[in-house]
Order: sequence, then structure tokens, then C-alpha cells
Amino acid sequence: MDALLYWLARTLLGAIQALPLTWVARLGRAGGGLFYYLDARHRRVARDNLRRAFPDELSPARITRLARENFRRIGENFACAAKTAAMTQADLYERLTLPSRAEMDALTAQAGQQSCVVAVGHFGNFELYPRICDGQERFQSASTYRGLHQPGLDRLLQSVREKSGCLFFERRRDAALLRAALNQGRLMLGLLADQHAGDHGLPVPFFGRDCSTSAAPAILARRYHCPLYTAICFRTGLARWRIELGPEIPTRENDQPRDVIAITRDINHAFEVAVRRDPANWFWVHRRWKTAGKQLRLKPPHEPAL
Repeated sequence: MDALLYWLARTLLGAIQALPLTWVARLGRAGGGLFYYLDARHRRVARDNLRRAFPDELSPARITRLARENFRRIGENFACAAKTAAMTQADLYERLTLPSRAEMDALTAQAGQQSCVVAVGHFGNFELYPRICDGQERFQSASTYRGLHQPGLDRLLQSVREKSGCLFFERRRDAALLRAALNQGRLMLGLLADQHAGDHGLPVPFFGRDCSTSAAPAILARRYHCPLYTAICFRTGLARWRIELGPEIPTRENDQPRDVIAITRDINHAFEVAVRRDPANWFWVHRRWKTAGKQLRLKPPHEPAL
């Protein structure tokens, strides 16, 4: 079964990469629109999440339109991620706007000899985040991931992702390797921090409601004395994106480490601002508030699970 899934996925990937990017984007949007009607469970999740985030701001009709557009965007982004992984930098830069050279120089100056941590979320074509380091001699882009249960699909997915030049560390196996790389002071480590973090997360508000939130960006930035930022991938048009860096989130105050919850609250606030700017651009089909109304267990702020 693993071999069959591998070859089916590889065939589909090859077909997508053979098409022009705009065709891929339109096909992805059509597929996402179809799944909006076929996938009742995730349709309900998206609508419920939108109602929780905007209880008094959006009408039922507006919530339905946003949920439908969100499914289209998700289809577009997943299909385009498969295509953009195989594109040359020259072709990709016609579709992607990165932070300016001045912004990157300022970040480099702030980091000094340390690594840098960037909290990212499921915004737009989020597989493009490692491109922030394109043309940078100072930083090597890196991220963590959790391997798939199917070895063949896992190898295929990582082979696609690694074409960006990003280093990947498996959360369950590569903690020691990641710590060593952070200590070398050469990484720009992107950490997805906008999903439910289970019983090990911190109860931090998002749109006014506590939800289990990963403390990894705050903990790693504090421990390795790394400057901490957020980055958002905005969709600016069909198969067009812009990645924006947010201002530095302080991890120290009065020469003392800031509270991990306070740092994580700042990250969630930055994500909330980005969601409000373009509500259809975020991953609403994830149950972000699945522990709403329950008591979350606060994990002491030491070594995070990777």
C-alpha cells in the first residue's frame, strides 16, 4: 500500500509541476470549491471557527462566503506549493515578493552572531516561508516537521520541501541536531505556531478565547538568545504572494527574560492582526479552539517537544 500511495502521489506531483502556475492555481481553487460541498465535517469546523473569531462582526451569509473562499484558497495554496517547489528562483520571484534588503539587513544586525527564530502560521502558501533566506549569506533557513506514517509519502514530501534549500529537523528524532545547529548561530528557524498544541500547550488567548498554544518559539528564542519575529505569507492575487516580517517580539525586559506566556501572547496577537487583514487567508479548517471551556494543563517552560 505504501508503494502504491507513493507512485500515485509522485504521478500527481509530476502532472501538477508540468502545468503553468496559473492553471495549477485555478485547478486548485476549483478542487477546493468542490471539497467545500463534499467535506461536511471541515465545512462545519471552518464556519464554527469563523463564528468564534467574529461573533458580532460577520453575518451568517458573510461567514458562508468566507468559508467557501477559504476552501478555494486552501486548494489553490496546496496545488501551488507542489508547483512552486520545482520553479526556478527567477520564475518564482515574478510571483513572490520577499522582505526588503533593508529589512533583512536590520534583522541580521539585530541577530549578531546568534540564530533567529521566526514564528509562522498557516497563511497563504506557507511552504514559501524558507524563501526569506534566499540571497542571504548569513542565515540558513530551517524548520521542524513531524514525519508521516507512510515512509514513501514522507520521503516524497521531504524531497519536495528540501528543494527550497531549507533544513528540516524531525521533532521526535532530531532535537539534539537542532540544538547544535542553533548554537552555531547560523539558523533562521521557522516554527509553525498557530495550531492546537494539545495538553502540552499554554492557555493563551486568540480572538479573545484561550486556546492551547505552542510555547516553542518563545522558549527557544529565550534559551538561545535569538531575536524573535513573526512572518506572514499574504496572497496578493491568483498565484501571487508576499511574505512580510513583523517587528521583533522582545524576549527580555529590564535585562530579565520575559514571561513565556507574555511572549506567546504577542505572537498570537500578530497572527490575529494578520487574520483580520485577510480572513480568507488563514487555515480555518483546523479546530483551533478544540479545548475551549476546558482546563488546559500548563507545561513548565523548559525543553519543548520538537
